[in-house]
Amino acid sequence: MIDKAFLLQLVDLAKSAGERIMAHYHSHDVQLVSKADNSPLTAADLASHEYLMTGLNDLLPQLPIISEESSLSNWKERQSWPAYFLIDPLDGTKEFIKKNGEFTVNIALIIAGYAHAGVVYAPALGQCYFGAKGLGAWKQTGEDPALSLLALASDNPAHGQYASDQALAIAGRPPIIVGSRSHPSPDFETFIAQYSEHQILAVGSSLKFCLLAEGSADIYPRLGPTSEWDTAAAQAVLEAAGGQVLVKDTLQSLRYNQKESIRNPEFIAFGPQWLARHSAK
Repeated sequence: MIDKAFLLQLVDLAKSAGERIMAHYHSHDVQLVSKADNSPLTAADLASHEYLMTGLNDLLPQLPIISEESSLSNWKERQSWPAYFLIDPLDGTKEFIKKNGEFTVNIALIIAGYAHAGVVYAPALGQCYFGAKGLGAWKQTGEDPALSLLALASDNPAHGQYASDQALAIAGRPPIIVGSRSHPSPDFETFIAQYSEHQILAVGSSLKFCLLAEGSADIYPRLGPTSEWDTAAAQAVLEAAGGQVLVKDTLQSLRYNQKESIRNPEFIAFGPQWLARHSAK
């Protein structure tokens, strides 16, 4: 079990990495290279990666680290790890390039295959989400005091900058479903067709999970490819707030480091309010 002081150390690391990203964000010349999978890479990705690798090694030098921007350790070695850090130094590079603010720094602590603790920091928005099993989950905006995500979700049927007036006014509203802004999927359209009434929010990066955690949205079906560093930190936050992330085919909790491939299976995430309303029926 980790304590809140340790979790806040991870928050500080994420925020400092975010400062390094923002130094590049305001540049008029964002230099790009393409990685082997054709995804974009910027100097901001690398600056955040280098800072986080150093900071996490200083914090807990005995724990291995998997980062999107470093070579993946071989499976024989990885499968013996009881715990490790899993990070995405800049999740949502396409959103960073578009300068829409919807990109994040993701830090997760994985224990026994589960996302145990996580920090998701959106530096351009000044929003930080963090949580851990057994501790709870919080949202901090700027330098304001952090607020419990459990309180945010219970106070408003749909809370935050993405909430509509209609959603706030209707307690028994149709589901608000979040989808990827930069990675649309035909299967997503098939999934949402089961709801005769619904509202769609297109959001970048791991902020989709965070909107569920704070009560701004209800369901996030991811029916296209993701990697483990894309989801772990935000899953930890969402689950600490009372939500769930379930593998689509098995309805089991999404787990980590269970196979050689770093790719996730398709999954569906549910916000705590949605689960509470439907478990009560």
